[in-house]
Amino acid sequence: MMGRISVWILVWAVCILAAGPAVAAEVLYDIRDYGAKPGDKTLCTASIQKAIDACSQSGGGTVYLPPGNFLSGTIYFKTGVTLRLAAGCTLLGSKDLKDYPPTVQAFRSYTDNYTDKSLIYGENVERIAITGLGTIDGQGAAFEGPYKVRPYMIRFIECRDVTVKDVTIKDSPMWVQHFLACDDVRITGITVRSLVNHNNDGIDIDSCRRVVISDCNINSGDDAIVLKSTSARVCRDVAISNCVLSSRCNALKMGTESNGGFHNIVITGCSIYDTRLAGVALEIVDGGTMDRVVVSNITMNKVGAPIFIRLGNRARTFKKDMEKPAIGVLRNVTISNIEAAGANPTGCAISGLREAAIENLTLSNIRLSFEGGGTKADAAREIPEKAADYPEYSMFGKLSAYGLYCRHVKGLKMLNIQLQLEKPDQRHAVVFEDVEDALIDCLDAPLSPGTGEMIRLTDVKKVFIRDKQNKMSEH
Repeated sequence: MMGRISVWILVWAVCILAAGPAVAAEVLYDIRDYGAKPGDKTLCTASIQKAIDACSQSGGGTVYLPPGNFLSGTIYFKTGVTLRLAAGCTLLGSKDLKDYPPTVQAFRSYTDNYTDKSLIYGENVERIAITGLGTIDGQGAAFEGPYKVRPYMIRFIECRDVTVKDVTIKDSPMWVQHFLACDDVRITGITVRSLVNHNNDGIDIDSCRRVVISDCNINSGDDAIVLKSTSARVCRDVAISNCVLSSRCNALKMGTESNGGFHNIVITGCSIYDTRLAGVALEIVDGGTMDRVVVSNITMNKVGAPIFIRLGNRARTFKKDMEKPAIGVLRNVTISNIEAAGANPTGCAISGLREAAIENLTLSNIRLSFEGGGTKADAAREIPEKAADYPEYSMFGKLSAYGLYCRHVKGLKMLNIQLQLEKPDQRHAVVFEDVEDALIDCLDAPLSPGTGEMIRLTDVKKVFIRDKQNKMSEH
């Protein structure tokens, strides 16, 4: 008897080994099982929410949206839920504002002043994801008016372990997606097409930690990818790579809203095209510290300005009755391996404040091509400070340098910089004003007939220039 049992155990063990390791079956919650019906008229909000609730209550799994159009108002994410949109599925945002109940989050930030409505919303939940080859369509052209009447499409607040992968997101009424005070966020392989309304930022990462954005294709009405800090919480440890970006505003932006600051940011391997404002914009104007930022391996075509860096003093508060923030800090930034063509005549501004210089900035292996057309009057004009103004690459008007205008900077290295012009320009190639401890090594730039100096230096200390013959001069 024991021998027979042993044989059966052996046969059973052999069968298990032959079959390989056991794989747990995916638990699917099909929204049709909860009453959802495809079509552009039937509201499926309650059915989708029932599926999400059941999924989370059972320990987590996948809420499945099959092929077809499914109309919805606000749905609330719960812990452990993956929302998967099948190929051929479109989750349609309702055109009726009544289907988006106001939701006031516990975490306070300046975005309290923006909309309190969203199509997809999650707060203080974890292990959540939006995946699949389907589409989320906000039907944003149906909404007109100020912030409060235009919902976000996706908004996650104080969430952990968040994934958005492969989906297409289009036509938002407001920001396409907003991640506020979240940790461990992954956004990969998504497509964004949103040009139908104001404030159509492609991705907003706000006061978050440990964020990876990769392999995204974004064409947006506002900034394509923007890091913000609309609270006292630092936005930190962010890596952005291998994205294709186009924007009616800025392609890659850090700041405007900068209260908490930005630490340890890496941006690399992106292609930027048809962007009205700056290709790369780094801004601290509401206090906060920007520290340890690396931008590399970027190509650009048809941008307003390839690079814009601004330390200002707008000093906007993010909650009621708080004191105005002190002037912020912008330091330890490296920008390298940039190829840009089709920039407009404005030039690139790198501008701090007389009382607060930008510190330790390195620009290397950069080739920028500008439209040109500047005049001697442009070269001689005094550039205003505008310390409290909203930061934008064009805020100073046409700069006195067609290439790089650098003011209030301490610790500046410009290595292997090549500037090009589509037509003659009588401005300087590079202007330094109130710059200390700087090195220009291997600058290659055209000098149009009738132009003054290629490099104009005003109020500078310890500026070293190495020419093509490897001769060093000090100013």
